[in-house]
Amino acid sequence: MEYRPVRITMTSSFIHPALILIFGAILLPCIKEPFRKLYLCCVPILTFLDVLYLNWNPGVYGVVPFMDHWTLTFGRVDKLSIIFGFIMSLMAIIGTVYGLHVRDNWQHIAAWFYVAGSLGVIYSGDYLVLFLFWEIMAFASTFLIWFNKDEGALAAGYRYLLVHTFGGVLLLLGFVLRYQVTGDLSFVHLEEQNTQLYTWLIMAGLMLNAAVPPLHSWLPDAYSKATVTGAVFMCAFTTKTAVYTLARAFAGFDVLIVLGVVMAIYGIIYAMLENDIRKLLGWEIVSQVGYMVAGVGIGTALAINGTCAHAFAHILYKGLLFMAAGAIIHSTGKSKFTELGGLYRRMPNTLFFMVIGGISVSAFPFFSGFVSKSMIISASFESHLYVAGFLLTLVSIGTFLVAGLRLPYLIFFGEDRCSVETREKASDPPWNMHMAMAMAAFLCLLVGSYLPFLYNMLPNTEVAYHPYGSYHLSETLQILAFTAIAFIFLKDKLGAKATISLDLDWFYRFAGRGFLWLAQNPIQWVDNAWGCAYRVVGLYSLMVTAKFWSWFDWHGIDGVVDGTAHCVQAFGRRISGVLQKGHIQQTIFYSITFAAILLVSYVCL
Repeated sequence: MEYRPVRITMTSSFIHPALILIFGAILLPCIKEPFRKLYLCCVPILTFLDVLYLNWNPGVYGVVPFMDHWTLTFGRVDKLSIIFGFIMSLMAIIGTVYGLHVRDNWQHIAAWFYVAGSLGVIYSGDYLVLFLFWEIMAFASTFLIWFNKDEGALAAGYRYLLVHTFGGVLLLLGFVLRYQVTGDLSFVHLEEQNTQLYTWLIMAGLMLNAAVPPLHSWLPDAYSKATVTGAVFMCAFTTKTAVYTLARAFAGFDVLIVLGVVMAIYGIIYAMLENDIRKLLGWEIVSQVGYMVAGVGIGTALAINGTCAHAFAHILYKGLLFMAAGAIIHSTGKSKFTELGGLYRRMPNTLFFMVIGGISVSAFPFFSGFVSKSMIISASFESHLYVAGFLLTLVSIGTFLVAGLRLPYLIFFGEDRCSVETREKASDPPWNMHMAMAMAAFLCLLVGSYLPFLYNMLPNTEVAYHPYGSYHLSETLQILAFTAIAFIFLKDKLGAKATISLDLDWFYRFAGRGFLWLAQNPIQWVDNAWGCAYRVVGLYSLMVTAKFWSWFDWHGIDGVVDGTAHCVQAFGRRISGVLQKGHIQQTIFYSITFAAILLVSYVCL
């Protein structure tokens, strides 16, 4: 499915939204108090206004010739990029407001570069530009993990960087191979009926950022180790940018339906078992992105609308949940359910915002998830994909169970597992964190209650979908009621347990340890043996040869040259003894005679 821009090529009036963030980040260290917080707000707001301008004037911008062979397109603004650009730049404002209390400029700089990379990918028209911003996004987000000083953050950052570098290499190989075959670098929809090796390489590179199994383990690992503010940014941008690229290039690929459903089920199962707040939310992201990947795979106009709508809604309610989780960690310093509980009196506002996020992701009527998730499920039934539709409906039960019930219950109600110190420290967060959460909560309600706000930005506006039908409302309320009753009976089984759930990353780590053993033992032995053989055979023979040639040079060549010189010197002394006896008349005679001989010889010859 290709989305053609309305107008073509306007370069002079184009200011890329990513540039505003990049220059804003570069200048940030020069801004001092009391203007710093104002500056932190102004830069993402300017970016958002720039995105609004582009959305009102779709077209192709920023077309630049490159090395006489290629054309780079930095600003493709069409129906698909409009909605993603809007929500990404809006989330940049919310995330920055949430982190206003952070005095470390480097965290803001990394976050803005990260958002700039995401916006660059969304507006890219070719693979070279996409790859440039794709890597900016990966490297900038790594620092959002490394800036966290908690134990394990450094290692998690390295794992995150290695995984995303691997994904970048797959993407690079894919589009280079495609260029060799087609001579085309444009980032457009690929044909499922004509798949080549490059097709699967590009898809794998993009799917890695979407955390599609088995390339998903980096997500809960990294997001749980990022800084409080960094996790809010990370939960919004990486996976949804990848969903955008999949919708752009691989809409209608059947394999994505299977992978999406597997994601949705796999993620929600692990979320039920998790003991860490942000890991639970990370697994829940895997599950919700599964809906989007399945929607891309279905590929109909309604499914693509549902994918875009769910990405839009997901950024808001997942950002809200991560902000509430961050408020708890910021206040108590704890992130394990086994170290929390009974905090509803100490943090009532945080409880309120977490519940809003929970019921939004659980698709409560009048909240954002209700209008977006049901689009994808309806699209699957319309396409006669009954198994996929049924399984995605079942997953929504698990979503409410995990995010709507288990999460707030274990933190704010249930057994109080807090230490005295934790309980005393627990309190609602600073005003800026309140403001950011209030903005996200309001938008969750707005998206679910005022449909034109979201529907007018969807790429296929000609497709009508009415979520507030009696059947859908009745079905949703029955599912929610059944899940709530089931939780009452199962809450002890779903309680906090200090366990570690093994995932596919266990195999990666096992393989990593195996590779380390190979490197430290057989490979190191071979390297040592080779070094020894080189010293004995290569280096020794080289030294012997060098010594021989040195001897030959000294005694052979230098002897010949020096002997010749001595002979010439001796001959010269003999001639000098004969010709230079001190009598000037005799010398003049010999000279004139020699000159006459030369003159006569010259005349005769």
